[in-house]
Amino acid sequence: MAINLELPRKFAANIDQARQAGLQVFRPISRKYDLAEHDYPVELDTLAALYDGLAAAGQAGAGAAGGRGDTQERPEGYNANGGNMQSIINSMEASYGDVGLMLSIPYQGLGNAAIAAVATDEQLEAFGKVWAAMAITEPSFGSDSAAVTATADRDGDEYVLNGEKIFVTAGSRASHIVVWASVDKSLGRAAIKSFVVPREHPGVTVERLEEKLGIRASDTAVIRFENCRIPASHLLGSPEVDVKKGFGGVMQTFDNTRPMVAAMAVGVARASLEELRSVLEDAGLEIDYDRPAADQPAAVAEFIRLESDWEASYLMTLRAAWMADNKIPNSLEASMSKAKAGRTGTDVTNKAVELAGTVGYSERSLLEKWARDSKILDIFEGTQQIQQLIIARRVLGKSSAELK
Repeated sequence: MAINLELPRKFAANIDQARQAGLQVFRPISRKYDLAEHDYPVELDTLAALYDGLAAAGQAGAGAAGGRGDTQERPEGYNANGGNMQSIINSMEASYGDVGLMLSIPYQGLGNAAIAAVATDEQLEAFGKVWAAMAITEPSFGSDSAAVTATADRDGDEYVLNGEKIFVTAGSRASHIVVWASVDKSLGRAAIKSFVVPREHPGVTVERLEEKLGIRASDTAVIRFENCRIPASHLLGSPEVDVKKGFGGVMQTFDNTRPMVAAMAVGVARASLEELRSVLEDAGLEIDYDRPAADQPAAVAEFIRLESDWEASYLMTLRAAWMADNKIPNSLEASMSKAKAGRTGTDVTNKAVELAGTVGYSERSLLEKWARDSKILDIFEGTQQIQQLIIARRVLGKSSAELK
């Protein structure tokens, strides 16, 4: 029986909305905010209000954060395509316009995906409509999330947070921050929990904004937490420390956010491929899929290779989202999609600059910008090396202690 790889028709309207936002809202101001880092893209406020209305009507917006998937009881064998798939598709289309602006859409932060992944029903009611950034990385570590040194000490009905977080995307703009901290250092990684903290709250200080290579439209902050008191109810999920479960509970966040980042890479790579195709065709190089790549000009053969890698990244990302919607553990597939799409994104965008020559290296097109933007998508939410390590552990059945 043939496999149908077409997207469900019910997503057609969402795809069209996100694509129009990418092309008609993001693209025209893309260069403007790349050159004006730290200026807030005021054009996004109207877009955010529009998508908030669509979400209230049951349709997500261009950068909708990941959801819980289809929570209804379905017959065995039922194929669900729900919130996660919709978010992935929207992220692809919006990032096709501009990934930095996509990351700047109010109420669509990476922290929102974290809330959707592990929050209780009561917490979803309380925090489901906030704009949440996510604070994991610290000055002492990058991709090793188990090395968190920030602390959250219980004091009656409150937790007291202390620590410093760096590279917090939308950290100075979001209304809330999802902070990873340890509730008991003696219990190791199992004691790492995530907390929802209002940005404008006693003990929270935005120290500075980073100057970056790419995604300049999106601010990236250093935030310090000093004796920051928050209600105990702001701890996402269960407060119990399950040593047997280890780090698995809080890592559920990445099962949602890694396919989201993969989708961003897929969107940027597609934009570069389409622009490169136009450059090649203008130079008189026709891409002929009926002939072997080896029998065509070198630039065309390279384009076909890049396009096939892109196709693989696209399908792997959809698979990770589909598994989440169908309540199938997707930790392996989430890392596979992130690793493949992140690497493909940098390969495609950099090769596009190279093959386009002076047009690609200059600011006459957005190719050089997309090459700069794509690099972060192979780094944040876990670097290429971390993803390969996770994949190896899952495939070989090894623990983090057994395979480092």
